[in-house]
Amino acid sequence: MEKRSQWGSRFTFILAAIGSAVGLGNAWRFPGLAAKHGGGTFLLVYLVAMLIMGIPLLMMEISISRKFRKGAIESMRGIHKKAEFIGWAATSNAFVIVCYYAVVFAWVILMFVNSWQFAGMTGNSEKASALFFELTKTTGAIEGADIPGEVLLCLLAAWGLIFYCIRNGASSVGKVVKFTVFAPVVLLMIMAVKGCTMPGAGDGLAIFFIPDFSALSDPSLWVDAIGQVFYSLSIMMAIMFAYGSYLGDDANIAVDTMIIAFSDMAISVLSGIVMFSTMGGTGMLDKITDSGVSTAFIVYPQAIVHLTDIGWLNAVFGAIFYLMLITLAIDSAFSIVEGVSAAVSDKFQLKPKTVTIAICSICGIISIIFTTQAGLAWLDIVDNWTNQINLIVIGIMECIAIGWTFSLRKVLNEVNRNTKKFKVPYWWFAASVKFVSPILLAGLFVWNMIVLFGQNGGSYGGYPIWAQVTAGWIVSGLVFVSGFIAKLVINQKKKAGFVEDEVVWKD
Repeated sequence: MEKRSQWGSRFTFILAAIGSAVGLGNAWRFPGLAAKHGGGTFLLVYLVAMLIMGIPLLMMEISISRKFRKGAIESMRGIHKKAEFIGWAATSNAFVIVCYYAVVFAWVILMFVNSWQFAGMTGNSEKASALFFELTKTTGAIEGADIPGEVLLCLLAAWGLIFYCIRNGASSVGKVVKFTVFAPVVLLMIMAVKGCTMPGAGDGLAIFFIPDFSALSDPSLWVDAIGQVFYSLSIMMAIMFAYGSYLGDDANIAVDTMIIAFSDMAISVLSGIVMFSTMGGTGMLDKITDSGVSTAFIVYPQAIVHLTDIGWLNAVFGAIFYLMLITLAIDSAFSIVEGVSAAVSDKFQLKPKTVTIAICSICGIISIIFTTQAGLAWLDIVDNWTNQINLIVIGIMECIAIGWTFSLRKVLNEVNRNTKKFKVPYWWFAASVKFVSPILLAGLFVWNMIVLFGQNGGSYGGYPIWAQVTAGWIVSGLVFVSGFIAKLVINQKKKAGFVEDEVVWKD
């Protein structure tokens, strides 16, 4: 086995973790949820959810993997042999997610390359909102198998960038994140200055920051805030297990995770300032939606062509917007691949670079499905099941396995090992991992099932049932049986002389 790579410095690890946590959801879903739930009220509930669930779970994953020096699969086996399948489920689900996330990344590249077209659309909302559909040829339904050449080229570019960033594991990631984490912040600040100087921007910012406390009685507010925290921090996706495994013994996990979590929130708030000020300035506050694809590719282009009366200047701001999304997307995309690669290479004692090449190749081939005319519909189905069902169930199982079959005192000691001034109290950590987080996640799961079966009759998005079964339920089933399938493979390899690594928590 090669010597395990490590982060070059504490700063590099923090940047990499922030880059993974901060993604497209910060830029387009967070502002939409804030608009949906009373602006400042959503921010308040989001902060509470971050403190009682997000931060403790982030600490848990990073500390466990730092102790074992292993990815998600082996770390969960170290917790309990029967919990290994949870690590496999997290890794398999991440594998599925990156297959379609890479296509969203490709779409963002596509819009960036074609942002010059906004120069000829000044004031023409209809033409601006149609650009994405013209470029991707999407039908929005399970119809059409043609693949636009430009989209395919952008997909190749996306996978090329992903592989380049993680070709040497922590070493190459460390070099890349020094640019990709700061670049979106700079670009967001440029856009925020533009948005805040527009007439009407104040109206948008007032909606974003002033709480509407009547929204607190809406259960969907709590569901959405909890979900946003859970999805945003890159937990339960094998990512933080991989990143934690590259940490040195001197890492201050207690403090570093606080920095990561609040940096994630700060960038979400900055994205909200950009969205609300821009939409207020263009008179489009009623257009803000929590649908990411709609916001990025339909709504925001309408705002871009109304920013000024100068076409080329609108095109420049359009390019800045999509370049910002590129820098947000790339960190999240390559971190997912790194999470999968680290877990699989650790389990089968393979060279990480070889595994990374294989994963990028296999995922790249699968992702072509989402570049077809029906790709947006397929993506919508798979995304719903991987996030609204799989990720939540994995989170519940992980909390139960670590909180109830292992010593949380040991985990917390690892969290607090190098901290002096700020020590995480046991009551907060244990209450979150053992009770609050699994209960909240179970509530989130139940809510999603009520919406799916109680309100929508078991159907999602109006797509054909056969498509929902294929891309939804069957894919979810494969995610959760992947560990048992892997066990059969490993047993066969053992007969040929394969020996699993010993994974033991040594005090």
